[in-house]
Amino acid sequence: MLDPKHPLFKLANMINWPCFEETFAPLFCADNGRPPKPIRLMVGLLMLKHLRNVSDEQVVAQFTENAYYQYFCGMEAFGTAAPCAASELVHFRHRIGEEGVELILKESIRVNVAIEDMKKEDEDRKNRKDGRGRKNDEDQTAFIDSTVQEKNVTYPTDSKLLKKIIDYCHKVAKAEGTKVRQSYTREVKDLKLTQRFRGKAHSRKKVAKADRKMRTIAGRLVRELLRELPADSGYRPHLELCTKFVNGELIDGHKIYSLHEPDVLCISKGKEHKKYEFGNKVSIVRLWNGIIVGALSFRNEYDGHTIDRAMEQVDRIYGRKVKYLAGDRGYRGQQTSGNTEMLIPDVPKVSDSDYTKAKKHKLFRKRAGIEPIIGHCKSDHRLGRNFYKGLFGDSVNVMLAAAAFNLKRAMRALLALVQRWIFLLFGKREGFVEDSASLMYAHTQTF
Repeated sequence: MLDPKHPLFKLANMINWPCFEETFAPLFCADNGRPPKPIRLMVGLLMLKHLRNVSDEQVVAQFTENAYYQYFCGMEAFGTAAPCAASELVHFRHRIGEEGVELILKESIRVNVAIEDMKKEDEDRKNRKDGRGRKNDEDQTAFIDSTVQEKNVTYPTDSKLLKKIIDYCHKVAKAEGTKVRQSYTREVKDLKLTQRFRGKAHSRKKVAKADRKMRTIAGRLVRELLRELPADSGYRPHLELCTKFVNGELIDGHKIYSLHEPDVLCISKGKEHKKYEFGNKVSIVRLWNGIIVGALSFRNEYDGHTIDRAMEQVDRIYGRKVKYLAGDRGYRGQQTSGNTEMLIPDVPKVSDSDYTKAKKHKLFRKRAGIEPIIGHCKSDHRLGRNFYKGLFGDSVNVMLAAAAFNLKRAMRALLALVQRWIFLLFGKREGFVEDSASLMYAHTQTF
């Protein structure tokens, strides 16, 4: 027996599942091949994965143990069988593409906006207002900030990557039955021992010599395999990438920092505790009330050059007018984006009144609230380390993390609404917590 007041239960009833069915059904063949898994099941698993911060394998395993998961995904009765293979989630993400993931983010925004509208109607009814009149600036203000979405790669050093190239060459030679002229196993072992003392002043020349020797060995092995392997070998693309790294060539103007993720960038945001981060830049747009209405992936553009594309996405998935957009000083250089005015912290003007100064001060203090939201997306919803492959994975991960944050916010708001209605209907009971903030905090400890 499920509790109808459970936030996940209520959230499942608020999501417009038919919109996913109508949009994703044409992506599957109706009369050929194996019948696909239910679309609601796959979309629900994607939401739960980022909502609970687990992997594909873990969300599939937890599905068989959790009745609320099964209700959320549209199951009519509790079952103990696995809903799908974990790899089917990978194929489903690629099938729906970036547009499909953006639809999930759009639906998470719609649910939160609907809850906010319900709360506002209750307040207007309580204050005997009809909802007409001039809108507050708060309702038309959004905040923007950028952060680095780190990729799932080790901290890159030349010695690490050269050792990986040598090991990969040995693996390819064994798989293809090709005998290399020399394996360099003993030499590489001695060179690695020398490179361990990189930080010692007396070993600087020895380490530099070992680095050059390691690069020479890696280049010899790669070139020998490229000569021996047939032209249509599946190993050639990766070996050519290894050749570019050994020769110090650039890809799209940047160094190669990872062999399995060559598109990774080195980004420095000026953090004292983390000088360099390896991944890509993402932009987050949130409203005054905390709803994320924009999440977009970029490479490493200047922050001010990301505003227009970020606002285009906000117009697509939010649909309401944003009159003011506030950002930090990293967004200097652009005054407007369409009909939206850009606001940047600056020294007050001489002509500003005390009221105007106080209003701007309040606005930019509120802007800082986007920082903890980014922190929650990183620590709770898998934005902190991106495990998805390639540039497609960069775009998908940030939108799913933002959607999960919105859904978590909706669950907390629904719990507060339910508790408030119970209090208004039945009065105060022993052990009942009236304060909504305390209720939301108490509930978050169970997730």
